[in-house]
This record gives sequence, C-alpha cells and structure tokens, in this order.
Amino acid sequence: MPPPTDWQVLDADRELFARELDAFVPPRLFDAHAHLYELSQFAAGPPAWIQRGPASAGMAEFLRRMDEIHPGREVDGLFFGFPNPSMDFPAANRFLADEVRTRPRSRGHMLVRPEMDPEFIRESVRREGFVGLKCYHVYAARADTYYASIPEYLPEEHVRVAHEEGLSITLHMVKPRAMADPENQQVIRVWAERYPNMKWILAHGARGFNPHHTLEGIGALRGLRNVWCDSSAVTDAGAYEAIIRTLGADRLMYGSDFPVSHLRGRCVAVGDSFLWLSADNTKFEAGYAAVLPTLIGIESLRTLKLACWSLQLKDRDIEQIFFANARELYAL
Repeated sequence: MPPPTDWQVLDADRELFARELDAFVPPRLFDAHAHLYELSQFAAGPPAWIQRGPASAGMAEFLRRMDEIHPGREVDGLFFGFPNPSMDFPAANRFLADEVRTRPRSRGHMLVRPEMDPEFIRESVRREGFVGLKCYHVYAARADTYYASIPEYLPEEHVRVAHEEGLSITLHMVKPRAMADPENQQVIRVWAERYPNMKWILAHGARGFNPHHTLEGIGALRGLRNVWCDSSAVTDAGAYEAIIRTLGADRLMYGSDFPVSHLRGRCVAVGDSFLWLSADNTKFEAGYAAVLPTLIGIESLRTLKLACWSLQLKDRDIEQIFFANARELYAL
C-alpha cells in the first residue's frame, strides 16, 4: 500500500508531535521562512505537488496548516512569494504584502530577480512595507542554475540597496558544496562586511541539506553580527549543531518552509551531496516494521530538538531560536 499523499495530516503525525514535540515547541513562534502564494500566480502552471494543495495559500491558510503540525501555538512569521521560474512577480509581491498586513507582528520579503532596477526595488519595499528581499537561483541567466554563484542571482547593487534601507536578504545558496564552497563563503563574508546595515538570513541551515558542508564552511562566517540562519526543511541535526556551536544560538531562527512543510519525506546526506526521499522515489517498505514517513515540517522539528538536546541548550536558548532572535532582528 503506498504511503499517504502530501498535504494530509494523519493521526500518526499528531501522535508523533504529542509524544516528542509538544513539550519542546514554545507557545509562541516566529516562522522565519514561509511562502504565501496563489496558484494563479504561476504563469506556466505550478509544480504538481503545489497543485495538490490549496488554490490560495494566504495567511489564513498558512495559520490553519501550521496548527496542523504544531497545534495551539501563536504563530507569526517572515513571508515571501514562491520562487518559481514562471512566477508573476507583480501579482506575487502584491498578494504577499496584502496578506502580511493582516498580521502586525509578521513581516514580508520582496521576491526579486537579478535584472530588476535597484531603484525600483527601493521604491517597492518602501511602498509595500517589505523588510527585505528574497532572491533565488532559478532566476540566474544560465541553464544549470544549481551551479550559479551568488552574484548571478543577487547583484551587488541589490545588496547595496538592502544596506541603505536596512533590509534583510534570505539567501538559498547553491553550488554543489553550498557553505563549503570557497566562493560562497567569500561573497557572503565580503558583502556582510562591506554592507553592515544589511542582514543575511542563510536559508535551510546555510543550505545544510548535507550537514558536512555546513560543518566545513560555517566557520568562515564566525564573528559576523549581521548573519543569521533559518532552520527550514533541514532534517539532519548536524547542520543546526554546526551553526549553534560556531555562531551561537542567537544566530539560528526557526523556519517551516511552508508549503514544503506539508510534504511527506525527509532529506538525507549521500556522499558529497544529498537526496530528498518521498513516495515518488522511495519504496517505504521493510520487513522489520511499518515505515511511514512523517511531514517534513514535523521531521525538521524533531531534528531541531535533537540538536538542542545534543548541545544541552537551555529553555532561553530554545526560545531564542523560536521567537526572540526574530524579535530582535525585526524589532517586533
């Protein structure tokens, strides 16, 4: 029998949260990495797994879905559109800004392309109240965007505007070895020092889907006080541990990566890369036990708990990760 499809929350998921996570997750959360969107914004059609979800994933839908994976929590967050190659940018950014205004303690990032005029970005963030920028490698002018250097999808002129306007930038770095890549390290550090009034948020545990990459490279950012990481969609504790040990618990912020949070599976390190396991590519069967993957949002929370336990973090450190770091960054 195939495992359940994405977007479904089962009794097994609820029981897992109640048993392992209810006592760990604080009552108040700031989700530093979540996407709001409508299917109509995908000019060439959304990916199949997005189509299986809601037609409109606005703030109300986000809050409802978050209550499925950590029930009873008060949730605000940092939101941006879904960075798809066919995304209707004006519609996505307008929708995002309107939705974020309904939650006074939430914030929004403007989805940007590298060819955007810096002054257009400045005018847009001022008009819509965005606190930062969301760039993404799929907008680099090359076919194999997973090999793009940071300046190919985030021009320095955009970083300069972020510095002048006091904005944060959520960066999903790529290249095969992510944080362990010397060029990625150099760009992040040089721009952090050159533009001290901008703030980096390194998505996915500094793209720690293979934790060995984060462990190897995160030391290059030691001492920078305008660099944070978010925890979104990481399912290996090693990346979190490397960030907390090297940069401190005050440099990591919880993130769900909604709607990825509602896919079923996990990511595993394989050699010098990683692989996402799902019902599409994995036969979840074993003779010794029933194998039922949980939702990525729950799996990532379990991973974060494991890292906090391993490092013997105190309650105040955990509260920093889930809310207080964002409160300081955005003066909530």
